[in-house]
Amino acid sequence: MKFKKFLIRSFLFLLILLFLSTGSAIIYAKIMPKPQINALNRIVFYDNNGEIFSKGAANNNWVKLKQISPYVIDATISTEDKNFYKHHGFDFFRILKATYINLKSHKTRQGASTITQQYAKNLFLDFDKTWKRKWDEALYTIRLEENYSKKQILEGYLNTINYGHGIYGIENASRFYFNKSANDLTLAEATMLVGIPKSPSNYSPIINPELAKARQKSILNAMITNNKINKKDMDDVLNKELSYYGKKENGDLKTLMYYQDAVINELNTIKSIPKSYVDSKGIKIYTNLDLNAQTNLEKAIYEEIPNDSSVQVASVMMKPEDGKIIALVGGKDYNFSQFNRAISAKRQVGSTMKPYLYYAALENGFTSSSAFTSEKTTFTFSESDDYSPRNYNDKYANKPISMATAISYSDNIYAVKTNLFLGSESMINVVKRVGINEKLPNVPSLPLGTKEIGIIDMTKGYSCFASLGKKVVPHLIEKVEDNEGNVLYEANYEPEVVLNSSLTFILNNMLTSTYDPLYIDYNYPTAISLASKLKHTYALKSGTTESDNWHIGFNRDIITSVWIGYDNNQTLQTNEYKYGQNIWYKATEAYEEGKEDAWYEVPKNVSSVLVEPISGKVANDSSDKKKIMYFIKGTEPNDTETVFDEKVENIKKS
Repeated sequence: MKFKKFLIRSFLFLLILLFLSTGSAIIYAKIMPKPQINALNRIVFYDNNGEIFSKGAANNNWVKLKQISPYVIDATISTEDKNFYKHHGFDFFRILKATYINLKSHKTRQGASTITQQYAKNLFLDFDKTWKRKWDEALYTIRLEENYSKKQILEGYLNTINYGHGIYGIENASRFYFNKSANDLTLAEATMLVGIPKSPSNYSPIINPELAKARQKSILNAMITNNKINKKDMDDVLNKELSYYGKKENGDLKTLMYYQDAVINELNTIKSIPKSYVDSKGIKIYTNLDLNAQTNLEKAIYEEIPNDSSVQVASVMMKPEDGKIIALVGGKDYNFSQFNRAISAKRQVGSTMKPYLYYAALENGFTSSSAFTSEKTTFTFSESDDYSPRNYNDKYANKPISMATAISYSDNIYAVKTNLFLGSESMINVVKRVGINEKLPNVPSLPLGTKEIGIIDMTKGYSCFASLGKKVVPHLIEKVEDNEGNVLYEANYEPEVVLNSSLTFILNNMLTSTYDPLYIDYNYPTAISLASKLKHTYALKSGTTESDNWHIGFNRDIITSVWIGYDNNQTLQTNEYKYGQNIWYKATEAYEEGKEDAWYEVPKNVSSVLVEPISGKVANDSSDKKKIMYFIKGTEPNDTETVFDEKVENIKKS
C-alpha cells in the first residue's frame, strides 16, 4: 500500500514537473533563432596533407523522405515512436509508463525517447550523461518541433542516425550493407537496418547475425501491432536469408575507423572546445594521419595474421620529435570489433620494460660492457622468500655477459641482478620521468614486465629514447576549426628534456644488438630473423609473456609499437609470436622506404671502442668477434672489467 502511494505521488510530481518544464522550454524555443539542422553535427576529418579522409556524421548522401523505402519509415516509427505524428516532441504517456515499469522492477527496462529526442541527441558532438546535457537535449527537442515539420524531423533523423561500422544515414547504410539505394530496400532489408541503431556494435548483422535476426523479429512484431504488415509478411521475412555487401563506397581501410575513434576520444579531452556544438555549423579536425603509413600498417597486419585467427592487434606509429601519431590500429577489422585496443586496453608489456632499467643503470655508472653472470639463480631474501627467474628456453651463458648482450638475448637473470643492484626506485623514477604514470610494484621482477600498460603510454616512453631524451605528448589532432575557418584549438606541445642525450644514444646503440649477427653465440638475438630484412638501422626491443607479444622499435624519424594477443588472455602459440615482429618491420620499413638511414650522430662526449660483444671486454688480435661499442669518455672498458655479482650478493644479505 505504501509503495502504491509512493508511485502515485511520484507520478503527480513528475507530471507537474514535466508541464512546468515544457512550458518554460516552449517560451525559450520561441525566442531562440531557428536551428540549422542540415549543418549540425558535421565533423570533417583531414589527414596530414589537408585532404578529407572522413566526414563522420556529415555525409553527401542526404536523401529526401520520399527517396527512402516506406518499409524503413514504417519500421522506424513502429519501433522507435509509434505516436510520432501525434506528440509535440515528448510522449508523456510513454514516459509515465516507462517510469512505472522501471520503478517497479528497480531496473531500467524501458526507454521513452521519441524520434525527435533521439534526433536532438544525435545533433550533439558528445554523449555525456549529465543533467545539464539532458536539459539541453530537451530544449533542443522543443526547438526542433517548433521550427520543423514532422517529415523534416524524420528525414533528418534517418539521415544522421548511426548504423554501425562508422556508417551514418540510411542511404550510406543501405549502400554499405546491401549495395543499393535506400529507396530500393525490401521489407527484409529495411527491418534489418532499422534494428541496428539501438546498439550498433551488437545488432550489426555482419558482427552478430543471430542477435540481429532476433532484433529484426521484434521490429516485425511491432509493425504487425501497428497494422503495417501481416503475419505472412513477417514469416516470409524471417525465412529469407540475406547476404551483405559490407563495403564502403570510398574503399575505406578496415582499420581507419580506429584512428577516427581515437581522434574523437582525444577531442573530448580538449577543454577549449565546448562539449556541445548545438548551434554551430560543424567542425573540421586536422589530424596527423598519414594515409600511406596507415595503409601499409594494415597491409602488414593482413599479410601476417591469418583471416581465421582470433589473434588481435594494436599498433601505433608516431613521430618521436613531436608526438604526432601518424597511424593507429586498435584491432584487425573495425567491422567485426569496434573495441579500440590502442586507446582502451592495457596489457602485460614483458621485457619491453627493460630499456627503462638499463637507462637507469647507465645513469648510475654502468656501461655497455658492465657484466653480470648469466646462470640459473635463486634469489633468497628470507627463509620463506625465494625468487627463481628463468631465461627463455632456459638458456644461460654460465659466464659473465655485457649489458649489450643481455639486451640482445633479453636475459632475465641479468635484468633482475641489475634491478637488485640499483634498487627498483631507480627504474621506477625513469618510467615516471618518461611519462608513464602507472603505479609500479617495487619488486625484483619489475623489469620483466608483468605490469599492464597501454600501447600509447609505452610508445610515449620509448619516444624519449628515440628523441635523445625529450618527452613529448602523443596526439592525433593538430588543429580544430569551425565550419567558417575560425580556429578553436591548435596543438602546441613543447618537448621536455627528461633524459641525458648521450646516455640515450648509448642505449639506442645497444638496442640494435637484438638483430645483430655478431651476438650469435650460446644463444641467438631475439630478432635475429630480421637481420637480413632490415634496410635501415633501428633500436628494437621485444616483450613476451604467455598471452602478450610486443615489439617497439625506432630511429630518429619514426617509432612503431605493435602488440598482439587474444582478448581473453588465451596463451599464444609459438608460431603466433612471429606476427608482431613481422608487422613491425614491414610497416616501419615501408614508411622508411627510399629514405636515408635516420640514425644518430655520436655525441662529442662519447667515445667508440672495439670490444668483444659477448663479454664486453676490449677486443685484441686474438678476439674472434669485434664490435664498436660506445661509452661516455673516461668510462671505457679495460682488461680488468668488473663483474658485479658479488655486489648483488652483498645487497641481498644486507
